[in-house]
Amino acid sequence: MAHTIGKVPKITLGKGVAHMAPTGPSDGQAKHHKDFKLNITKALGDQLAEELKSLAHASLDEENIGKLREAGGVYQLYHNDVFVYVGKADSSLPDRLRNHLQKISGRCEIPLTEVTFSCLYVDDDFSALAPEQLLIYHHKRLNGIPWNNNGFGNKDPGRQRDTSAVKAGHFDMRFPIDLDYVIEGLTPGPTTLRLFLQTIKDRLPYTYRYQKIGPFEQKIVTVPASTMTTDAAFRLVSSAIPDDWQIVALMGYVIMYPDSPTPYTSARRYYRGGTPVDARPTVDTVHPITEDAPAEGANDNE
Repeated sequence: MAHTIGKVPKITLGKGVAHMAPTGPSDGQAKHHKDFKLNITKALGDQLAEELKSLAHASLDEENIGKLREAGGVYQLYHNDVFVYVGKADSSLPDRLRNHLQKISGRCEIPLTEVTFSCLYVDDDFSALAPEQLLIYHHKRLNGIPWNNNGFGNKDPGRQRDTSAVKAGHFDMRFPIDLDYVIEGLTPGPTTLRLFLQTIKDRLPYTYRYQKIGPFEQKIVTVPASTMTTDAAFRLVSSAIPDDWQIVALMGYVIMYPDSPTPYTSARRYYRGGTPVDARPTVDTVHPITEDAPAEGANDNE
């Protein structure tokens, strides 16, 4: 596959980019005169889409991301060469794409080799026009954008959404978090539970949210090696917390609260007292994701 990362074009405003959109005569007007409206947003969205379409797709890996300039812009992701996502970066395309690289690395059923990207640097004066929204509008008029409507760009949804069922077709349902993901850079030997929890949180490619652990945060746990799977790390933590606490691996992130044995609709595994308990998540088929859903990519900021 040919890569053209070093030749990412710059989008600028110039002559001839706007499509003139005449309208029909308004009520009471004669046929020899009518109102005129300039549909500049459609023209800019079409131009952005054409520029991105002209680029080759580069593998979403550090080598290709490292060739990009530290500049803002818009980008598109492709899964098995099928266009699936539009996003923007206000100041750093490399940082934004690295975030996606990290996220996908912690998911099942989606090898990184299947994901590619292309991108455009965008001038600061043009970024105020929300170029990613222009692209979203352009593609929605055609075939839609799968991942922009199904949760790929979502951050931590917050405690109020923990008990919700995941919708059919949602990114988390298609590509759940990988509980065999290998956490690296650990320091073997005794450490406090508080420090071990923070280390896990910092190194995981998905959200690990937990309540402040309070008086037992200084409890000592022994890290067996410099690398551990997520599953092994959660077993260790769950063996050190009180019996009324549990770790819950949901489809898209992990939580830890003193609410054991409360069940969660979208749980795929619980960790209680050092033991994993597998669960079957419930799929929300009543409220399926549609192309009319709010575009997640609109909030995909740095």
